[in-house]
Order: sequence, then C-alpha cells, then structure tokens
Amino acid sequence: MTSQTALIVDDEPDIRDLLEITLSRMGIATLTAKDVASAKQLLADNPPQLCLTDMNLPDGNGIELVQWMQQYCPHTPVAVITAYGSMDTAIEALKAGAFDFVSKPVELPRLRELVNSALKLSKPEQPAPVQDDEQGLLLGQSEEIRKLRSRVRKLARSQAPVFISGESGSGKELVARMIHSQGPRGDKPFVAVNCGAIPSELMESEFFGHKKGSFTGAIDNKDGMFRDASGGTLFLDEVADLPMAMQVKLLRAIQEKAVRPVGDSREIPVDVRLLSATHRNLPELVRNGEFRQDLFYRINVIELAVPPLREHPDDIPLLAGHILGHLAEEYECPPASLTTDAINKLKHYSFPGNVRELENILERAFTLCEEDRIGSDDLQMGNAPIAPGTGNSGPGEQCDHIAVPDGEVDLEGYLETIERQTIEKALEATRWNKTAAAKRLGISFRALRYRLKKLGME
Repeated sequence: MTSQTALIVDDEPDIRDLLEITLSRMGIATLTAKDVASAKQLLADNPPQLCLTDMNLPDGNGIELVQWMQQYCPHTPVAVITAYGSMDTAIEALKAGAFDFVSKPVELPRLRELVNSALKLSKPEQPAPVQDDEQGLLLGQSEEIRKLRSRVRKLARSQAPVFISGESGSGKELVARMIHSQGPRGDKPFVAVNCGAIPSELMESEFFGHKKGSFTGAIDNKDGMFRDASGGTLFLDEVADLPMAMQVKLLRAIQEKAVRPVGDSREIPVDVRLLSATHRNLPELVRNGEFRQDLFYRINVIELAVPPLREHPDDIPLLAGHILGHLAEEYECPPASLTTDAINKLKHYSFPGNVRELENILERAFTLCEEDRIGSDDLQMGNAPIAPGTGNSGPGEQCDHIAVPDGEVDLEGYLETIERQTIEKALEATRWNKTAAAKRLGISFRALRYRLKKLGME
C-alpha cells in the first residue's frame, strides 16, 4: 500500500520541522519547499495527497499557489497557514479554492483534524448512486441542474462557508445535505435549524447550549446545536430571521470557532462546517441595516444559487415520476402515471412554491385519480382541494348536524377525528369491504388506502 504524502510549503525552518514531525507521527510522508517556485516543481513531478502552505513566501503568496493548484492539480486539497486573527486572508484563500485554513501559532489538534479531513478527499472518487429520496429530488437533465450538481460536488471538497440562495421550496436544504454527504464530513452529523422557528429568548441556549440551573427551566446541561454538529455540518436555514443580538453572538462563534454555553464562564472549541440559506434578499437586508454586514461576509464566502422550478420545466416529468413512485411505496398503492395533458399542464405552470408545491399537487392528485392515471383535471391546480365525500351520499352527508366543541378547538385534530369516525362507519356498513366503503364515501379506492395509511388505521 502506497504511503500518503503531504507537501509542506514554508520559508521558516522551525515551522517546517513542527509540521513534518506532526505528520510523520500520523504516518504521513512529507516533502518540503521554501518558496512557490520549488513547490510548483514538486507538485508537477508527483502530486501529493495534501498540501500545507504558508501565506507569506519569499517569491509570492499562498493564494497564488492555491490558484495554480486549482488549474494544474485540482484533486490535491490545499490548506493555508495564516497569521493569527487574519480572517479576511483566510476567507480570500477559501474563495481561491483552498480546502481549509489553520492559524499561527498552529494548534496541533486542529491541524490533525484538518489533515484527516483532507486525506478523505484525496481518495479516488466513487460514483455516488442515487440511493435516497432526498438525492433523487435533485434529479434532472437540464443544464441548470447539471451545473448545480457540478458545483455541489466541487463545494463538497471545501470547508468554506456556503450561502445557498433560492426561492421557498426550491430545495435549499436538500442542496445543503448533498454538500455535506459528498464531503469529508459525510459520516458526521448534519444538523439543520430553522432560525425563524426558535423563540428569540431560547435562541442562545439552542445554539450554544446551557449549564444546569443557568435559568428557570434549565434542569439539565444542554450541548446546543453547534456541539451537536461537532465534526459535521451546521445548516442555518432562514438565517435572515436571526435577531440582531443573536447575529453578534453567531459572528463571534464563527470567528473564534468556539461557543460559550449560557451560564458557563469558559468557551468550548467547536469544529463545524457552516452552511446557511434564506429565500429573502440578504444583500438588500444588509443595505437596510437589518442584517450585519460582517456576518454576511462570514457566511457568504461562496454563494450557491438554486434555480426555481420554472427555469427548468423539462425536468418536471422526471421529478414527478420520482415523487409518484415514492408515494406509491409509502402508501402501499399501485404506482400512478401522468397523462400527456397533465404533464403539459405542469410544464406550463409557474410553480411559485417550486418542488415543494409540485409534491403537494401530486400527492393530492395521487389520492383522487382513477385507474392509476393522473389526468389534468386530477391536478386541481389553482383550485381549492375537494373534500372527499362532499358530493355523494354516505356517512358524511349529515355534516350540517356536526356540533362544534365549546372553547378553543384544535381544528386539525378535530377534523381528523371526524374523518376517522366517518371512515370507520363506512367500513362497518360495508362489512369492511374497502372497495365498497370507498364507493360509499365518494372517493377512489386509492384515496381510501391513502387515508387509512395516513391516519394509522390499517
């Protein structure tokens, strides 16, 4: 088995010796260079599995070397060694294509983590089969989706913070999960948080954790989402919804790579890759003073735009087939297919809700169609969904006499109870013949199967 090799580029002998000793103890052979020219020669002769380069070199700088490597040996991950506190320089290196960075004085545990992650990237790439539904939803043969998949693969090799922009329902979290799963952190946790769904008074505790007894209700220690994602990826969805006070604390956590739990006096180092997203116009929020500019630059080292569905309508048949196959499997029903008219109707719709709206339309149509064929009328696009059983006689015909409970009502739960009772009566009246019960309820057999599964009545 060929040993792994790393190239160390630094003009300071002490730093080269420290890095050589550390890497040799990890079982990694080393080559050394003291300037850009000699580094290029070594890289051209036999590209190593990893390159560590100082930022300031006698005949150039680390960024110049990073850019050269992107062109001539793009499969060798390169990390840049920066001066302490030079975050702007580190960001410049990440934008140029560096895998990651480490600050002087070099902390050996951090260096070992970086090296282990980089060596995962230098292994031969295996073709990634589409093995789960989430990856399947990035299916498509359009130029837009091909470019998106290509950028995802490239960004997965970096540790740079990525800001994912796109409309609601376009698949931003899916893209974030793919960046995570295809990168060196793929076997570590992926923690997704909707920043708009956390009450502001609990936000600091949710992000950074707390110590037992630090506030009323803190009955146990809590790690928080940064530490839950340790070694992996933290995805901040709807990051634009963060209140200003939390933006300041998040910025510090990113810069220091450490968090301070509520009620604790010490900071705890964290190692996470940060991905973020929002459907809002973040640059405009920065201009209006609603989002901190310094935080924007930290999370937006690289921007990745997810195209809306209306910009690649030719992918709709492929997406629809995947979604319908998933529905058939989930609800244990025969698969359904779309008629030509239904496909054309979908292709000419603007989809303001994007892929999420397509899923909702198809799920509704899946339950209403007859004989496993979804026609354009079954899509009910632009119309309110038809409540099952409203147009036929049966157990639901006495709806005028349904009593509404007094006080506050859990409407979803109340309607579910009525639906459950109505289905039970129809099944009892037909001696548990599902085909006859569906006819009595005025819905298709498929719709009844769907509801039985959804309500847990099978």
